[in-house]
Amino acid sequence: MRTISDLKGTFELSNGVKMPYFGLGVYLSQDGNEVIGAVKDALNHGYRHIDTASIYNNEKGVGAGIQQSNVDRKDVFVVSKVWNNDQGYESTLKAFDDSLERLELDYLDLYLIHWPKGEKSKETWRAMERLYAEKKIRAIGVSNFMQHHLEDLLTTANIVPMVNQMEFHPYLVQEELIDFCHAKGIQYEAWSPMMQGNVFNLPQLKELANRHQKTVAQIVLRWDLQKGVITIPKSSKKERIISNADIFDFELSKADVQLMDSLDRGQRFGPDPDNFDF
Repeated sequence: MRTISDLKGTFELSNGVKMPYFGLGVYLSQDGNEVIGAVKDALNHGYRHIDTASIYNNEKGVGAGIQQSNVDRKDVFVVSKVWNNDQGYESTLKAFDDSLERLELDYLDLYLIHWPKGEKSKETWRAMERLYAEKKIRAIGVSNFMQHHLEDLLTTANIVPMVNQMEFHPYLVQEELIDFCHAKGIQYEAWSPMMQGNVFNLPQLKELANRHQKTVAQIVLRWDLQKGVITIPKSSKKERIISNADIFDFELSKADVQLMDSLDRGQRFGPDPDNFDF
């Protein structure tokens, strides 16, 4: 198992880039004061990883929050994603430039294809490989790619994606997909770790939280990391941002992890990568 030390700790990607394994997600954080405040609070508390996307419409605020924090740009791992409407070779290059401009950054640490779009994603990936070769991105990856999407992409890819960001929580573990990614050197990452708030209703997690004297959220986030899965819980509230990160003073036992794994029921709270219409 990889070492989990503190909030600034990292997992190493296949190309040697060190990606902080705990970050702030800003999905649904409003551009302007809300997202600026969340990013500043997170960075000033010790977070070193911020995850946004062009479709979130808050890249401008994310960039401002980074600039207004007490942390140097080089110490922040910034992630964004190309949206479905922008997929394709030339349109991806433009979408990337637009994201950089909104963020007011010179480069991204990680750029992801947001959703699999078949042949179009192959052209998108070709553009991302070019941006990577030009050192405008430190790492490239995908989001919401099932095994067959990855296998299809790899028929034409020159570079294996370094990250796959997936819906991941106690009701959707997808251990076979994790194993496939691991075998290919693809780092697994979680979105929606809290099951859109539904984790707080699970009695097994309440019991674990009581036993470890932690919150249910902290139990889930610790489980993510012990599974080797990078996690980016989203919040715009300072207290929650700080509380989410308070997971480095305890450890789940092997039995605890197995118990949480056993809750898996293949249930999604977000869109199905095999059946979405956007």
